[in-house]
Amino acid sequence: MSHEAVIVSGARTAIGTAFRGSLADVDALELATEAVAEAVRRSCLPPELFDDVVMGESLYGGGAIGRYAAIEAGLVNAPGIAHNRHCASGLATLQSAAASVIAGMDRVVVAGGVQSSSTMPKVNRRIPATDDWEEDWLAPSHRETPDAPIRDMTITVGWNAAVKAGISRADMDAWALRSHQRAIAGIDGGSFTEEVFPLEVTRRDGTAFTFEVDEHPRRSSTLEKLASLKPLHPEIKDFGITAGNSAGVNDGAAALVVADRAFAEGEGLAPLATVRAWASVGVPPAETGLAPQFAIPKALDRAGLSVGDVDLWEINEAFASVSVAATRALGLDEDTVNVLGSGCSLGHPVAMTGTRMVLTLVHELRRRGGGVAVAAMCAGGGMGTALVLEVPGPA
Repeated sequence: MSHEAVIVSGARTAIGTAFRGSLADVDALELATEAVAEAVRRSCLPPELFDDVVMGESLYGGGAIGRYAAIEAGLVNAPGIAHNRHCASGLATLQSAAASVIAGMDRVVVAGGVQSSSTMPKVNRRIPATDDWEEDWLAPSHRETPDAPIRDMTITVGWNAAVKAGISRADMDAWALRSHQRAIAGIDGGSFTEEVFPLEVTRRDGTAFTFEVDEHPRRSSTLEKLASLKPLHPEIKDFGITAGNSAGVNDGAAALVVADRAFAEGEGLAPLATVRAWASVGVPPAETGLAPQFAIPKALDRAGLSVGDVDLWEINEAFASVSVAATRALGLDEDTVNVLGSGCSLGHPVAMTGTRMVLTLVHELRRRGGGVAVAAMCAGGGMGTALVLEVPGPA
């Protein structure tokens, strides 16, 4: 018996700006719980039917955050697991859930991702061969080299991609500006209303407010303002990466309910989208920002499709250079890439972003009458991943 993995519901928080934004005092555990609970509520399925909860987490200190969210959201019978593929964690969870469903092992799984950069823990470790301790240590994804530092993605990802793909500072600034303009237009036009759920947040003084609008996009952004920003490494000649053409540091959570098509339809649910294929690749760490352009053709080939079959693309703007490089390398129409903004504007809550991208693509394609979409991104350490979705047209 063949099985198809379909998305039957999904939800996300609005994205907060880390440390000073609306979610600064909401930790990852609470964010994950709220997103999972809302996705389950929207599915209209009883909690006892869920087989698993798979949550992406990155740079948050480990732990089975999927299990925590499962318990708190009332899915006690669903075990829960945490995935970490750095920036692609929120996309890897959907791939894992879909694989389990397609294999016939699970019928319905929650997949998502969460990031609280504002409350990210510090980690200590003893430095090998010494009695000294290093604070704020993060497990590396690769052995550090001069061209691929493990703590500075502005070089390892952003600048290296720009240099290797021949992308100028002006190119990156122009892409970033358009990202902000598209995100603002999406917010003002209600494009995110269906995917974002209102989250009640309590301030430090005990007062409460409702957070439901992405707060990172800048309405006042202009090319002149972007051009005036100082490069993040002025000591490097012609270094073109700035805070303006880089992704934000952000907080947020998102979750999707993935089910077997026959099971979903038996429960009276109309699938929102079908997961057609996915692929992940490895590249040298210094070429991390180029990884999406290799993951995308691999995923499309597995789906039996070509670039021309795709209606919409999301290529995460970890840095503007990443999206520009993939768009040029694959010959994509810029008007179909990141049509509602991406990391430079909406922000990049690391482990949430992949799930957010899929959710945004599903709703935007539904508004357009259906079609095929691809979500792709690079991930620290020389990784890249892509996922192919198909959204049905009007009945």
